[in-house]
Amino acid sequence: MSDKSFNPFKMAQQQFDAVADKLNLDKATRDLLRNPMREYHFTIPVKMDDGTVRIFQGFRVQHNDSRGPAKGGIRFHPEETVDTVRALATWMTWKTAVVDIPLGGGKGGVICDPRVLSMREQEQICRGWVRQIARNVGPVQDVPAPDVMTNGQHMLWILDEYEHIHGGQYPGFITGKPVGMGGSLGRTEATGYGVIYTVREALKHLGIDIKKATASVQGSGNVAQYAIQLFSKLGGKVIAVSCWDNKDKKAYTYACKEGISSEKLLGSVDKFGTIDPEKAKKYGWEKLDGDAWIEQEATVLIPAAHENTINAENVNKIKASVKLIAEGANGPTTPEADVVIQKKGIFLVPDFLCNAGGVTCSYFEQVQCNMNYFWPKEEVLEKLDSKMTSAFHAVLKMAQDKKVYNRDAAYMIAIQRVADACRLRGWVGL
Repeated sequence: MSDKSFNPFKMAQQQFDAVADKLNLDKATRDLLRNPMREYHFTIPVKMDDGTVRIFQGFRVQHNDSRGPAKGGIRFHPEETVDTVRALATWMTWKTAVVDIPLGGGKGGVICDPRVLSMREQEQICRGWVRQIARNVGPVQDVPAPDVMTNGQHMLWILDEYEHIHGGQYPGFITGKPVGMGGSLGRTEATGYGVIYTVREALKHLGIDIKKATASVQGSGNVAQYAIQLFSKLGGKVIAVSCWDNKDKKAYTYACKEGISSEKLLGSVDKFGTIDPEKAKKYGWEKLDGDAWIEQEATVLIPAAHENTINAENVNKIKASVKLIAEGANGPTTPEADVVIQKKGIFLVPDFLCNAGGVTCSYFEQVQCNMNYFWPKEEVLEKLDSKMTSAFHAVLKMAQDKKVYNRDAAYMIAIQRVADACRLRGWVGL
C-alpha cells in the first residue's frame, strides 16, 4: 500500500473492462458489475487505554450478491483506503465465481495499526465495527472473515457483538473462527495450500517435475508460510523469501540456495510475519534488498503479500529460469506487467483463482456451521484440493480453447457466471 499513486480499484475496473469487451457484455451489465452494489463508510469511537477517545474510520463494501451472500475479509491497516476495499470486494466476486461456490464478493476495513494497539483497544474496534453495520451483514447477507492483520480472535469478538445485538446464535455469520468455536479444521492452511494445488497442476501441465522446481516467495505471513510448507512437502525447494521488517519499516529478502525450510521459517517469524534477522543469519540465509525476491533464478515466483508488487518498473528483472508465476496475493501484478509476462511466455495462475483456497474453505466452514457437524482435516483438505484442481483445469481449458491469457480466461468464466445470475434475477435485460 506504499505507492500513493496506485489505485487498485481502477486496476480492477481496467481488468474487468478488457474482459467485458471479449464477452460482448451489454452496457447495463457492465455498469452493474464494474461498480459495487453497496458500500458503507462509518466512524468508530474508541476509548483508548490512556483515557482519550480516538475515532477510527471503517468500511464495508458489497460488490455483488447475485450468486449468494457477499463474502470477504476485514482488514486492519494504517494505510487502508476505500479504493483498496472496493477492489478486493470486486475480486472476491470473481474469486467465488471462478471456483463456483454460491457466494458473492465483499470486503471490509478499518484504518488502524493493530501493531501499536492493545488487545482491549482492538476488541473495541471490532465491536464498534459490527455495531455500525449489524443491520446490513449476516449469514444470509454478508459473511466477513479475517484478512490483513486480523485473526480468529477478532472474528469472535465481532461474532459475539453481532449475536448480542440480534439475540441468537449465528455461527455462520463469520468464518475464520478458531477451531472449537465453529471454525473449520484446515482453514489456517487453506489459502497457502490452495496456491500450491494450482502450482502442482501448472507444473504438471508444463512438464516440470516439482521435485526439481525452485520457488522464490514474496511475503512471510500465513499464505506464504503454508505455501512454502506444502511446496516443500511435495519435494520443491524454496530459495528466497521476502518480508516486511516492522522495526526498520522496509522489506528484505532472505535467500538460501540450499533451501529455506518451512520449519525454520515458522521458527523465525513473529505474529506479523517479520523474520528475525539474527535467526536468519544463524541459518545462513543471505539478507538482500526487499525487491530481490523477483530477481532470483527460480522456476516459480509466488507473490504472496500485497497488491502492485510486479509492475512496469520491475517485471523485466524476472529471470529466464522463471516458468510460472502463482499469485498468492490479491492484485500483485499490474496490467502493464501482464503484457510483459505474456510476451515472455511465463505461465500465470491469476490471483482470484490461485488464492481462492481461503474463501473455498470459508465456504466449507459455513456449510459445517449450518449443519452443526464438522469434518476431519483430511476431508476438508481433500475437498479443497478437488475444488481448486477442477477450477484450475476449467481455466486452462478456456485459455486453450479461446487462445487467451490465463487471467482473461479466469475472468471470462467468473464474469460470465455472475452476469448470467444477474440476468436470471432480472436485474439486467435477458
